[in-house]
Amino acid sequence: MTQKRWQLAHGRHLDLGDRAVVMGVLNVTPDSFSDGGLFIEPGPALAQARRMTGEGAGIIDVGGESTRPGAAAIGAQEEQARVLPVIENIAASEETLISVDTYRAETARRAVQAGAHIVNDVWGLQREPDLARVAAETGAGLVVMHTGRDRQKLADAIADQLQFFEKSLGIARREGVRDDQVVLDPGFGFAKETAEENLDLMARFSELLALGFPLMVGTSRKRFIGTVTGRDAAERAAGTAATSVILRLKGAHLFRVHDVAINVDALAMTDAMLAREATRKGAG
Repeated sequence: MTQKRWQLAHGRHLDLGDRAVVMGVLNVTPDSFSDGGLFIEPGPALAQARRMTGEGAGIIDVGGESTRPGAAAIGAQEEQARVLPVIENIAASEETLISVDTYRAETARRAVQAGAHIVNDVWGLQREPDLARVAAETGAGLVVMHTGRDRQKLADAIADQLQFFEKSLGIARREGVRDDQVVLDPGFGFAKETAEENLDLMARFSELLALGFPLMVGTSRKRFIGTVTGRDAAERAAGTAATSVILRLKGAHLFRVHDVAINVDALAMTDAMLAREATRKGAG
């Protein structure tokens, strides 16, 4: 797989390609769909961050507002009160890369000041376009996620992805964000209403490589995995790991998950096989 260097805030970078990178989910929220309320206090949140890092997570993604369908909206001040102390604690005690899961420009700016290296925007810059300026000014890595919420989607899933990302990348470039700061995420589960729609996106995932950007995926514990396996959210680690393997084989670089260890192991085996396959082809 072609190596790509992802430029991040605070002089950091991440090389993507030969080895899959796992991003551990740290929800400091009372109402996230599978772990709400578990890590809302800074102490338990830091302990969970350390646990995920110890299991092999290369990035910790800190989010203060639930993005599950029907979740109650909160204001910027409440979001910042939740995430900033946690980011500061992780930054002070760990070398781990930190991502902030927010679509708000001011939260993103303050999070980077607190020590975050990456901004993960589930609205793909299309709710608060000023977030792009924050990334440009701070040098933060930027995850631009596709969503079908609050808009009319195209009938063809990949055509809709391409149209959405064209608009998002236009916003980013106009504000001065460099391409080497950007990772794209197709947004599994975000207004992909049926299991079939998510499975179709998985099946056609490699078509997104034509965009030329590293790709992150967030299938962890999503409803479509429950539809296929019949398991509740807390029991979907194995199903998530299966999707991670499939999407790694189709070209994904980063994997945002709740259950770090099982995904790290599954992806390590996948990478070992891919490396061996490349060696055999080279020898031939």
